Amino acid sequence: MRLVDNARVLLVTAWVGSLWTVGYLVAPTLFMTLSDRSLAGMIAGKLFRLEAWLSFVAGALLLLVLYYDTQLNRHRSLMIKIVAAMVVCTLLSYFALQPAMAALREASISGALMEENKTRFALLHGAASAVYLIQSVLGLILVLKNVSAIVDDKRASASVS
Repeated sequence: MRLVDNARVLLVTAWVGSLWTVGYLVAPTLFMTLSDRSLAGMIAGKLFRLEAWLSFVAGALLLLVLYYDTQLNRHRSLMIKIVAAMVVCTLLSYFALQPAMAALREASISGALMEENKTRFALLHGAASAVYLIQSVLGLILVLKNVSAIVDDKRASASVS
């Protein structure tokens, strides 16, 4: 395999694997294990913040790899669109939904969380979960496209030999 293929595989694996691990294993485990939901939420929030930064870095590096990989003809355009959409999901979550949720969380700590704010927090949390699910499904498609690209590359190499 070419160096650029290895870099692409590593980036896709690290990014999508971490998305699934944090969102669907670690965060739910925190809420099932810790009796203090506020503490579980705080830890999960920090993990999602780290995940967002990993997404920015992995997404940017992956876009660079895909941009310069001119041999990835058939899958390249779709993979670039998927990576860009995944980064947009991260931007939406990190810069729009998370700050709004944090503000409502602060209000609850100061005792000012009214029933209306609880509803607003639940809606924002639902929106953030939906965006995360969309990003996770896009990640699955990215993994499958990556596998298809590797298989196509192997077939092309075999037919040339």
